[in-house]
This record gives sequence, C-alpha cells and structure tokens, in this order.
Amino acid sequence: MKGGFYGLKAKQLSLFLITLVCTTILIWAWDKTPLLTSLLPPQSHLLRLSPEIIINAPLASSISSKPHKNVNEDISTVAEKETVNEQNEQHFDAADRMGLTKSTPEIGKVEMNVITTPVVKKGNESAVAEKETIDGQVEQRFSAATPMDHAKSSIEMSKTETNVVKTPIVKKEEEATLERVSGGGNGSELVDKSVDLVAPVNSTSSFVRGKENSNLMTDTEKQACNYAKGKWVTDNSRPLYSGFGCKQWLSGMWACRLTQRVDFAYEKLRWQPKNCEMVEFTGSKFLRRMQDKTLAIVGDSLGRQQFQSLMCMITGGKERSDVVDVGREYGLVKARGAVRPDGWAYRFPSTNTTILYYWSASLCDLEPLDITNPATNYAMHLDRPPAFLRRFLHKFDVLVLNTGHHWNRGKLQANRWIMHVGGMPNTDRKIAAIAGAKNFTIYSIVNWVNSQLPKYPGLKAFYRSISPRHFFNGDWNTGGTCDNTTPLSGGKEVLQDISGDPLAAGAVKGMGVQFLDITALSQLRDEGHISRYSIKATPGMQDCLHWCLPGVPDAWNEILFAQI
Repeated sequence: MKGGFYGLKAKQLSLFLITLVCTTILIWAWDKTPLLTSLLPPQSHLLRLSPEIIINAPLASSISSKPHKNVNEDISTVAEKETVNEQNEQHFDAADRMGLTKSTPEIGKVEMNVITTPVVKKGNESAVAEKETIDGQVEQRFSAATPMDHAKSSIEMSKTETNVVKTPIVKKEEEATLERVSGGGNGSELVDKSVDLVAPVNSTSSFVRGKENSNLMTDTEKQACNYAKGKWVTDNSRPLYSGFGCKQWLSGMWACRLTQRVDFAYEKLRWQPKNCEMVEFTGSKFLRRMQDKTLAIVGDSLGRQQFQSLMCMITGGKERSDVVDVGREYGLVKARGAVRPDGWAYRFPSTNTTILYYWSASLCDLEPLDITNPATNYAMHLDRPPAFLRRFLHKFDVLVLNTGHHWNRGKLQANRWIMHVGGMPNTDRKIAAIAGAKNFTIYSIVNWVNSQLPKYPGLKAFYRSISPRHFFNGDWNTGGTCDNTTPLSGGKEVLQDISGDPLAAGAVKGMGVQFLDITALSQLRDEGHISRYSIKATPGMQDCLHWCLPGVPDAWNEILFAQI
C-alpha cells in the first residue's frame, strides 16, 4: 500500500517536472521565434493614439518610425513638420544627437497619400538608442524595436486622417532653436541648435510646438514665391521713367512716346505676384545691391530691350554724364562696316556697378568657316557656348540668358549658319529640325553654365523664358497685326503654376541656373507692342514682337531685381 503511494507520488512529480520543462521551452521559443510573434495582431489594433495623446506625449514617443524591414536595421531620424488637413496639427519627428542631417530618399512604403521628406541613414547605429546628454539635458531612452514604442511613434491618429503632407526641409542660414517640451510631469526638454526646420510653403505662420517662428516663415515665403503667378494692377506712380527723356539709353524705334501712338494707358500697369510682395524698384536700391558687381544680359533683341529698360530704370530716364562706357574692356566695339557693336557695357562709378549686354541670338558659338571670305558660312556650334561667355564669365556676378525668336529656317539661312555638333556638321535628323536644334541648344547652354557655378560661387545665373509674340491674322511677314490698344482686354491674371515656356522650365529644372519666367504674364499684354507705330509714320509690317518702352520689359527687371 505504501509502495503504491510512493509510486503514484513519483509519477506526479515526473509529470510536473516535464510540464515545467515544456512550459519553459515554449516561453523561450515564443520570445525568440519571429514566426510566433508574427501571430500577434498588428500593433495598430492594440494601441491607437488620439491627437491629444500625441501632442502631450514625451519626446521619446514622438520619434518617427516608418515600417522597418528588419528590427536590426540602422535607425534614421529627421525633423519633419506635418500639415494635417482635418486636425491642423504640426509635429516634429525626433532629431538625433548630431543634429538634423541632409536627406536622401527613404526606403519603405508610404501609405495614406503621403509626400515624404527624405531621410538619411546614419552609419551603424543600433536599434536601441542609448541615453544621451544634449546641452545638459538627458534624453529619454527609447527602443525602435519594441512594439509599444513603435506604436507610440506611429502617427496614425484615425482612419480619417488620410491627407498628410510632409513639406520639404528649409535650411536656415542663422542658428535656429528647436524646443521640445513634453507633457509629462518631469517636464523634460530638448534644445538643439543649428537645425533644419520644416515649414509649409502655403502657411502664413510657423509654429514649433506652439511657438511662432516668424523669421523662418519669412525666408520660406521668399523661396516659395512664384513671381510668374499674379496679376497686372494699375499704378499711377508708373512709369518708372519717361519715354521722352531716356534718350541716352533707349533706342528711338522702341520709345513709343516718340511715335504717332496716342494711347499710353499701358505705361500705368505694374505686375503684382500672388501671395508675395516685391520690393519697390529704385535706381539707388539696385546700385547698392549690385555694388562692386557686374550684371550681364546675353541674348537676342528682346534681351537688348531688357538691357535698355534696366538702364532707364536705374537712371530714372535722366542723362548721366558720370556713367562710363567700358565696352572696350569686353571687346564691345563697333567693327568696321557694322551697323552697331555686338553689345554695350556701362559702369556706374558711385557703386562700381557694371551693366552690359551682348548680342547672341542663338546662344551658340558662331565660327566663320573661311575667315578670308566676307560671305563665308558660319559653324553654328549647338553644343558650345558663345566665346564671349567662355572668355568673360568669371567677371560676372549676375547673368541673364535668353534665346528663341531667331530659331527659324529663314534666319538660319539668311545668317548662313550651319549646324555643328561635336565640332562637326550635324548629321542627326532630330537635331536638324529647328525645334530639335533649339531644344538641344537651350539644354546645352544651361548645362554648361550650371557646370561653371562651382567655380564661381558668387555668380547668380538666370535663364529667361521666351517673350511671346502677338501676331493676329498672319505672321510677321504675311500681314500679321496687333492693333489692340486696350490694356488687359484678354485678362489680367496668371492663375496656372506651370510655366508658359515648358522647354525653358524643363532645361533649368534641378539646376543651379534660376528661372526668370516672364512668358505668361507678358502674354496678357498684346497692347504693349510697337505695332504699326514708328517715328517716320511709314506703312509697313507691324512689329508685334518687340515692346514699347517704358513697358512690359520693366516688369521683367523688377522680377529679376527681386531675385538678386
């Protein structure tokens, strides 16, 4: 009887020990095996934070955590501000101890129609960030691998919050201060200097955890201003100079005040960009901004109009005996038998400011094929910038380029220009077409100038979009006219964001060369052309290409001034 009792007790003890061992193995396997842990429901189903909790969460819980491919991947952190349409809340993801870094594209899918600020991977950091000290403050320790912290760092307030826009990071020149105060009782705080901040482009104010950062928004608005979008407004303080008085700089054929034209309402219009203000142009402001600098305009006859407009604007149309002709410094002298020199250069001694224009209708290098023959053909090197630019680019601080209206078969034949690529006559059929050649050349010149910018860090280069023509009922040589004299009869406002010159916009996209976009705003001004008016009042072809001055090119220069 006693032996049976002890035998039964031994069996129970064995079963207990076996159960204990199995339980231990099961717990260990549960903890170590990803397959088992994957059977758990998604963390978003376990915990969904409300907007209030997110706002009041401590720093460690506001750290951005995108879906990770592996829990052992490197941690990447970046400061981002989010504009949430329904909640109007703004958040900053965490910054690491080295401060915010420049960004490269982030790996991983992004849901909810999100435009994401790129993220930089930082070396071989562990999945768990160690406790750190920043400016005397101790950051809270966090783990990107644990489900709870991962859930805390997710910004998925509700299913209705689907339109989240993460705006680009704006680099502040001066030091900025980022303050993050937790809603916990310990009041932990992180202060990080010299960081990249995020501000929505369309905002009128910027808040960093509830604090207004007006200086940041001012810088952002300047960068975000689309000067090509806006409207023409009447301004009785215009024009900026008199068409009668600016004879020192203005060609008579473009001074419509000297012709038979009797309506001058077009002179009273000023371009007003939408949602941003341009500093009012004055000659003194311009010269101070351009002190000890040189501005060069290189292009066709529309570039020459812009040059003459700028000279009249700077001087107010007044005679200036102190302005020095320095054309010889740039080889701009009238050749024997030529109607005019290849350009002009003038210097204002008071500020040592030089303004010059060089005629290059195609922005190509033109080389005579036979220098001994006056009637020789010219190699038109589509992939080579004008020799003038290669020679003098180092002397320029602001460069404005344009081309466009000389790209037609008649002009090329009349000038005896033969297309060359790679130093040889062109054999590519696509380039041989006028549109293809123009496209190839514009991209080539922009790429070349862009490649020179690292050598000359002080140079600001612009490519100006094409100035529109307004020939109706024919072309310039087939009876085309532009008889309208009523300003803004076709509208006064540019509403679209895209440029009216997509070729030029595409050429400068992603480049250091800036875009002086004047096409759409000039398209509204068909009444501003020379039209049928001339000094001699002789009938002939109408000029629906060039502009009366004062006139539309003045607005181009105001936009240029706003960007330099």
